[in-house]
Amino acid sequence: MSTVDVVTPVDTSVPTGLGAPVARLEGRDKVTGAARYAYEHTPDGVLYGWIAQSSVTTGTIMGSNRDEVLRMPGVRAVVMHDQAPHLEDAEDGELLVLQSAAVAYRGQPVALVLADTFDTAREAASALRVEYDEGGIDVVLSTDHPTLYAPETVNAGFETDTSQGDVDAAMADSSVTIDETYETAALFNSPMEPHATVATWVDGRLDVLDSNQGTSGVATSLATLFSLDPAVVRVRAQHVGGGFGSKGSARPVVVLASIGAMLSGRPVKLAYTRQMMFSLSGYRTPTISRIRLAADSGGHLSALSHQTYSHSSTLQEFTEQTAEPTRHLWAAPSRLMTHRLARLDVPTPRWMRAPGEAPGIYAVESAMDELALKLEIDPVELRLRNEPEVDPHTGQPFSSRHLVECLTRGAELFGWHDRDPRQGVRRIGRWLVGTGVAAATYPASVMPAGARVTALPGGRFSVGVNATDIGQGARTVMAQIAAAELGVPVDLIDLSIADSDLPTAGVAGGSSGTASWGWAVTKASRQVTELLSQGQPVPPEGLEVVVDIEEDIAAMSDHSRFAYGAQFVEARVDLDSGEIVVPRMVGVFAAGRIMNARTARSQFVGGMTMGLSMALHEHGMLDPTQGDYGNHDFATYHVAANADVGSIEVEWLDEEDPHLAPMGGKGIGEIGNVGAAAAVANAVAHATGVRVRDLPIQPDKLLAGLPTRY
Repeated sequence: MSTVDVVTPVDTSVPTGLGAPVARLEGRDKVTGAARYAYEHTPDGVLYGWIAQSSVTTGTIMGSNRDEVLRMPGVRAVVMHDQAPHLEDAEDGELLVLQSAAVAYRGQPVALVLADTFDTAREAASALRVEYDEGGIDVVLSTDHPTLYAPETVNAGFETDTSQGDVDAAMADSSVTIDETYETAALFNSPMEPHATVATWVDGRLDVLDSNQGTSGVATSLATLFSLDPAVVRVRAQHVGGGFGSKGSARPVVVLASIGAMLSGRPVKLAYTRQMMFSLSGYRTPTISRIRLAADSGGHLSALSHQTYSHSSTLQEFTEQTAEPTRHLWAAPSRLMTHRLARLDVPTPRWMRAPGEAPGIYAVESAMDELALKLEIDPVELRLRNEPEVDPHTGQPFSSRHLVECLTRGAELFGWHDRDPRQGVRRIGRWLVGTGVAAATYPASVMPAGARVTALPGGRFSVGVNATDIGQGARTVMAQIAAAELGVPVDLIDLSIADSDLPTAGVAGGSSGTASWGWAVTKASRQVTELLSQGQPVPPEGLEVVVDIEEDIAAMSDHSRFAYGAQFVEARVDLDSGEIVVPRMVGVFAAGRIMNARTARSQFVGGMTMGLSMALHEHGMLDPTQGDYGNHDFATYHVAANADVGSIEVEWLDEEDPHLAPMGGKGIGEIGNVGAAAAVANAVAHATGVRVRDLPIQPDKLLAGLPTRY
């Protein structure tokens, strides 16, 4: 008698919950503490690491009291540039740690201390004294900085400069123009869990538990850096306490922990402190955007120009794609978008939620509001009049574009049509009250990904996909997608994620994770279902299918794919103090099919909150004499807290788009953060009549322009 089972597929017409508000599968583990994050793993024989950071901005290491520190009880190693192993270039200069005596920015790692206990490692690192031949300091971004240049491409491979028509001629021919400059401050990713790694070398294999947003990419970087066969590197990230982009690629913490484990022969635990996060985990560069708009008396744009400036380090080129989203947003025959970069003595900027879109849309949507005021046209109506028929940049048709519906539905929900268009006239007691609107857009993209689905005896299914759950709910949604395709309840899915031994997959970033991983899971699940429907027996080890989606992505149609949204904000400004509060925000989004209503709402609300924080609170305060951001902790770098956030109402359209991944979703992790800062800024300007063009908007920037209370 055969020992294999035959599984009959469940009727796939039975609803399986895709789109339903399924609770997070790991939710109970997280709130009870059963879920273990990277630093909560303590292998036998572990050493504790601590990073010693440069106390100068630039210079050369000349000496240290390393030998004295090594004599401290419990200290096992003090690794500096003269002892560290050679690292190969993994196309990120920040990862080439401890490779030379040169210092490129204040806070750069100059030593790794290893000790028997956490406290000993910290004490030893604080006792280490490094002598430097100190260099100069060049850290201030400006539009006339002598090092400015046009990079070959900007982040994600977008074009640096593009132009259509003649913007200067259109500006000269128009009677209604805007020519203003908008600035955003340096912003710092502040996830609850700092970066952390536990690294172990065993029999020539490197095994890493790491807090990151994509184990495949981190494993590839480590293999390159240490000249290892990729097959001997394993990276896992089972639970990650947020990232916002800062954990989207390997960071110095994982390299240093791996160096420590290699040299000591023992497992090494290493984590950033909150203060270290501000120099070692990436951040959003300050941006400067010059926006020029020209329009006829009816509000139709004839010119749209967005010229941007940002900085990067001397170690690595990173250019925020600040003008890229503007290329696709509004119709105008004459267009100019440029990016210029200055290489300064600063840490390298990196991804932060909605890179490019967050600062870029703030600038252009603030300018649109100023144009509406000049034209005496309602700001919502102005946007409706400049809706393009095709992508203004590529000329491609949109896969779907429901921005008009987002604006009109949002106006209805918010009560926009009762708005007095005049600035600074509405008062409630001591408060000036205003309302603002801004559009939001974010690319709907996919990345190559693989998945493994196995039908098991007894009717269960094993699903392996290298998704990373950084809090967005990927673990739950992947199980929902698999269950929907296999026609079984979610509790019959055994899910494995966030392990580089699984089929290769991309990062949890760019709002592309669910679309990419989910497509691979869908493809593999459909193949398993097809085999079962044909009567394929299930052997004891299971019936396995492994797929990837590279060819599927290459075969996608030529459409312009974006998610859209409309943000509406009420702001109140205290006439006496200039204090700003935001009692309510409304966001309406068109992002294809929503996979899980509960986790989706959390993503939208979180993004809108982050945009509010960008508009009113977050601000890296640069000390140009020290070459460092002085407010590098939560006592001085304020992130919006409960008291700063009023009512946030979120709604999404029931959007069908046939030109996406088979599940039909567009990605929602970042679009909530886009446009929110502009809507806040526009509401404050409407409330007060004072236009602040450099974020964050704080009382000192308003007080001189406020009317008297009486």
